[in-house]
Amino acid sequence: MIIRSLKVTNFRNYDKFNITLGSKMNIFIGDNASGKTNILESIAILGLTKSFRNGLDSDVIKFGKKKALIEGRVLNNKQIRDLKIEFLEKEKDIFVNNKKITKYASYISNLNIVIFTPNDLDIIKGSPSIRRNLLNMTLSQISYSYLVTYNEYNKILKTRNEYLKILFTNGIADKTYLDVLTDKLVEKAVFIYQERYKYLSLINSYISDIYNNITEDKRILEIEYSPNISINSYEEKDLREVLFSTYNKNYRRELSSGMTLFGPHRDDFYFIMDNNIDMKIYASEGQQKCAVLAYKLASIPIFKENNGSSPVLLLDDIFSELDLNKRNKLLKYVSKDIQSIITTTDLKNISKKTLNDAVIFKVNDGKIERS
Repeated sequence: MIIRSLKVTNFRNYDKFNITLGSKMNIFIGDNASGKTNILESIAILGLTKSFRNGLDSDVIKFGKKKALIEGRVLNNKQIRDLKIEFLEKEKDIFVNNKKITKYASYISNLNIVIFTPNDLDIIKGSPSIRRNLLNMTLSQISYSYLVTYNEYNKILKTRNEYLKILFTNGIADKTYLDVLTDKLVEKAVFIYQERYKYLSLINSYISDIYNNITEDKRILEIEYSPNISINSYEEKDLREVLFSTYNKNYRRELSSGMTLFGPHRDDFYFIMDNNIDMKIYASEGQQKCAVLAYKLASIPIFKENNGSSPVLLLDDIFSELDLNKRNKLLKYVSKDIQSIITTTDLKNISKKTLNDAVIFKVNDGKIERS
């Protein structure tokens, strides 16, 4: 998957730019606050329809303007697609080849994105919801079925929570409708559990080697999946059995709390080193950053196996996060058959070969020039 060109209008600090990207490594160099991250944000939005930053969609519109545009031409499996997202104050419109798309799920596979930012340390140190969001973002790009099922699960979950509150408030003894909702929820939950377990198992087949290649730290790194119910088997029959048993045993507890307390919406996962070391507690920040980076890079071959092409890799200010040796190891790794888009404040200690093979852009106060 390759972004051939990127065009924005009235986006963040940019009036307008229209650039042609290289098919391999692209490096954007500029001072802090010059707008480098905004470029990566525009690409991420083009792929995911939403920003990796917090805030409203309308925040991307340049101050004083009424709308913003992001446009990109993408090559994927020998097919060219023109993507466009238009932001207005209270809505956004999505287009593929000038045709308006009304369903998010039908758009999401047009541009697959893997992104690393300085804030990604929160993936290890932050709350479980951050890790769940990461799982959902990646799996939704890899599997249309996952995206649809996850959306359906959330709709049923919302209805079930509302009905639990009604039962408790009104003192209704008949829970026939709740049982119907529980049955539907279990059906979706089983699929989500299986897909997450399968994905994280695949991550574990790559992550240690990648971590060792970047850090030369010969440790075993793995991801430990941690659902909030006791699961011994991910076979459909076994999952259904444990879910129904859990909901039945905890009916009174869920009723009094007015919410569904068990299921994939309460999942978590951990970064474990050498079989028993929780990196959230016992690893240095440097080790944590490299572990998250290895996790992100481990998803790339999984994308390729499932979708037939590699995602576009976005690395925001990555060089400031790594020492010289790790920086060069990473550059060697990402210079393979994948399009990468990297931001940095300087090009110090980057080999001439890497720079000669890369397309370099200079960013300065809302202006972009190809070097």
